[in-house]
Formats: sequence, C-alpha cells, structure tokens
Amino acid sequence: MKRRDLVIIGGGAGGLVVASVASQLGLKVTLIEKNDKLGGDCLHSGCVPSKTLIHTARVAWLMRRGREFGLDAFAPAIDLAKVNEHVRSVIERIQQHDDPERFRAYGCEVIFGHAEFIDSHSIQVGDRRIAGRRFVIATGSGPFIPPIDGLEDAGFITNETLFSLRQLPGRLVVLGGGPVGLEMAQAFSRLGSHVTIVERLPHLLPHEDPELAESLRELLQAEGIIIHTGTSAEKVSAEDGRRTVACSGDLQLEADQILVAVGRRPTVDGMGLDAAGVEHDSRGIKVDERMRTSRKHIFACGDVCGPFPFTHMAEYQAGIVISNAVFRFPKKTDYSVVPWVTYCDPELGRVGLTEQQAIDAGMQPTVLRFPFKDIDRALAEVEPYGLVKMVTHKGKILGASILGPHAGELLHEIVLAMKTGAGIGDISSTIHAYPTLAQIHRRTVNTYYGKKLFSRRTRALVRWINRLLP
Repeated sequence: MKRRDLVIIGGGAGGLVVASVASQLGLKVTLIEKNDKLGGDCLHSGCVPSKTLIHTARVAWLMRRGREFGLDAFAPAIDLAKVNEHVRSVIERIQQHDDPERFRAYGCEVIFGHAEFIDSHSIQVGDRRIAGRRFVIATGSGPFIPPIDGLEDAGFITNETLFSLRQLPGRLVVLGGGPVGLEMAQAFSRLGSHVTIVERLPHLLPHEDPELAESLRELLQAEGIIIHTGTSAEKVSAEDGRRTVACSGDLQLEADQILVAVGRRPTVDGMGLDAAGVEHDSRGIKVDERMRTSRKHIFACGDVCGPFPFTHMAEYQAGIVISNAVFRFPKKTDYSVVPWVTYCDPELGRVGLTEQQAIDAGMQPTVLRFPFKDIDRALAEVEPYGLVKMVTHKGKILGASILGPHAGELLHEIVLAMKTGAGIGDISSTIHAYPTLAQIHRRTVNTYYGKKLFSRRTRALVRWINRLLP
C-alpha cells in the first residue's frame, strides 16, 4: 500500500481547487468522489442549475411585461421538461471543466466511490485501502429534511430533485423562507405555479438587513406569491397524488409538490470520522483558523465545516488549505469581508455589518441610502426597485446591503473598498461611467457629503469667499 502525499475526499468546489493545485505542483494526490461525476452540489443541484432556472423564469416574466417596454405582451407556453433540459445542457457544458481526465492529466488519481476512514492515516474505498500523509475533507452538505409527520410518506422535492421534474406543479408549497426557498419560489411562480411559502420564523431571510428583507417580501407578494411567516408545517398527508400541508394556526394548504428548503446539513455520516479522531457535531467538522481538524494532518473546507455555505467560501478556504497543507506556510482565515447574494429578482446582496449589528458592537454608525428609482439606468431598464443601504463609521464602510437589479455584481465595489480600507471619500472621488447602475454607489456616499456641502455654515463660507475675492 503506497502512501499518498494528499488524499482529498469530495470532488466539489473546495476539493477540486486543492486537487488541481497540489497535483500540478507535483504531489502524489488522490481525489475521491462518492458520485459518478465531479463538480459537487454547486454544479449539479445548486448554484448552476438554480441560476439557470431563475434566468429562464425571468425571461418568461419579461415576455409577459412587454407592454412596459412598448412591446406586445406575450405569455409563453411553459414546458418544464424542456426548461430542465436547458438546465442540464448548461450543467453539461460547465461539466467539461470538471472532467476527471483533466485532473488525471495533472497527475491526480481520481477515484469514484465511498470513502471511510479506517484510522487517522488511511481510508477504505471499496476493496482498496489508501494511506496518506495529509487529508482534506470537502464532502459538502445536503438538504436538511425536518421531522414533519407524514412528509416522507407524502413525498417531497429538494434542490437535488427539482431539476428532474417533467411537469410544472400547479400548486407548489415551499417550506423555508431562506435564500433557496425564495429563489425557487419566485422562479416557479414566474413559470406559472401557484406558490405558497411557509416560514416558521417571524421574518424571511433572518440574516439580512430587516428593512431590505421586508422590501423583498413585498415585491414577491406583489408578484402573487403567498407568504406565511411565523408558521410551521406540522403534518403532511397525501391522497390521489394531492398533498395537504397542515400548518400551525389551523392553516391548510393544498399542494401538487412540496419543496423542502429549510436548511442544509453537513455531509459527515458514514465517513469513519470517529475512527480518525476527527471532532464533529451537527454543525459539521470542527476546524481551526488554518482549516485543520482536531487531527492536524487532516484538513476540511467548504460546507462540511462552515461557517458559510457558499461555493465562493469553499474556494477561499481551499486556498487556506493549500497554503497550510501543500506549501506548509501557516495562513489563517479572515472572515471580516464575506459577500453573499440571494438571487431573487431583484437580487439582495450583503457584505459586512448591518446597521443593528454595528449598534450591537457599540458603534454609532452613519447609515447612507439611495434608491434605484433615482438612478437613470434603472429607469431606462424599468427596474426602479430597491436601494443601497451603506453602514459607515468615521468615513469607513462597515457593511452594505443592496436590494436591486444586479445587486450581486454591484456588491463587489463595496467588497473591494472594505478589503483595501478605502473610504467613502474614495468612492465619491472615483469617476463612474454614465449611465450605469454602479453610479448608485457614488450617489449613496454623496448623500453624506451633500449634507455638509449645503449646510448653513458652508453656504456662509462660500458667500464670504466670493465677496472677498475678485
């Protein structure tokens, strides 16, 4: 049994980044993926298919809104089977980047099968035992299925199965008011389903700025989505293919399909983590700032260890793993500037602190805001919804939330400013092309300078200077 330099368990975003770099640097690397394809949840049942479906639904929505653009409105016939065929075609195109042969060409051994630790330095895959000097666990997460009476028997879909649907459900009940629930609820509503969201917490998107989350709720409701917050699904029954969801408050909901989107759970079961001495709990594998587990030669990255369930976070953490496990150069994680986006329409993006979090941290933040309805490009594209809300302190940006068109793209100017220490003055003095949505950043920070510029004191100073000088 030969000893490998690095054994990676999980062929998703984090595992692939580590495998690519380590193998190209000449290490003896083995990559193990339990499914028959590389790419992980993001490619096959997460980011890629969901954003493809969201865009398709937006196209259908725009077609119906034709009159707003001076065109004839047109209601397209929706064939979900064809829509999901398009989704799969996008997945297959991107899958080429994750072709196992590409990694084998780098010198990386790729194995498909279930990996289980035998001890802290060896794993079993089928009838083969593999020993390694160092290990990386990047097994991701899967949908959490709540213990609701009758749910299993009645049947349900998750993000792992909804892209295989052949027929559009006439009535869709979505359990969960988080990002996945809202994104898919809006997409299916725009495709033609009658959608109802059930969220047990008082508010949607509890990790977002409450003001903007509530504004998004109002926009979704205006599109016809029914939303019940502070409501729990208690029992599900089925008869003749029709499902009934009994909720708290004597609420009864009829459904053709039930989408479960109440959260994620790390994939740690059946891996032999106890045999390896790797500490873990219901939140996943415990790691330190260098992404090391309780066994210092075993690393973890991505959803399996958190704290953020984002593909871009898995890729970032993979970089930390490479520094520590491959280059043997100590490097720690820095989560002070982490952006994320809920891809509804309009999108809701956030980075850093919210207003309340800044107050809770003992600061007295200055909150700057500007609406998209006053941005010319937003008006030209008939997208005058939402605003930028920037949380600042002494000229520095503590955080920002953006609800509006292309918020995910616009967010990165703020991310870069925070990462480099640039202040609101730097944004104000930066020329922004006209007409662009990005002008909203300059307009937002200029609300701060506008109050100073047109103050009584400044106006008096200007009059005095103009009387004094010829």
